[in-house]
Amino acid sequence: MGMSSGSRNSRAPLSEINVTPLVDVMLVLLIIFMVAAPMMTAGVEIDLPRADAPRMDIDEQKLLLSIDAQQQVFLGEDLVPWDRLEDVLLHNERLQREREIFVQADTAVPYGVVVRVLAVLRRAGVENLGLVTDPMGAGGSPMPAGAHSSTPAAPTPAVLTP
Repeated sequence: MGMSSGSRNSRAPLSEINVTPLVDVMLVLLIIFMVAAPMMTAGVEIDLPRADAPRMDIDEQKLLLSIDAQQQVFLGEDLVPWDRLEDVLLHNERLQREREIFVQADTAVPYGVVVRVLAVLRRAGVENLGLVTDPMGAGGSPMPAGAHSSTPAAPTPAVLTP
């Protein structure tokens, strides 16, 4: 405590640390991060096709290519023009290193557009490809900022891999 008793030197420094202010600051920071973390999730909203597939959790760190209802292609959060798609994929350092990508497309996107994207991915050297679906119709999933969807919602997607 603050006072010491006994025959020791009364001018000796106290070696006790008051941790109450530290705990207060840490609790305030914890609350701030708990409130702010859900707001930091940004994405493109997509109406995913439904599938009767078992649910699999997506690793948030995986590379994601999204196609919105207006047939705009996004690599992560970045809009990629169709004429530069193959070049961007070929020069994406992470994609060339991991050789893995997940693809999600809005249900309004024609099948031919998805096939065209899959062909570009194969030419870019992708070896592992995952298709993101909406398990049992849970709703749409987030897409990169700036994209448009036919149905806004926020589910957790399932992944079908070959």
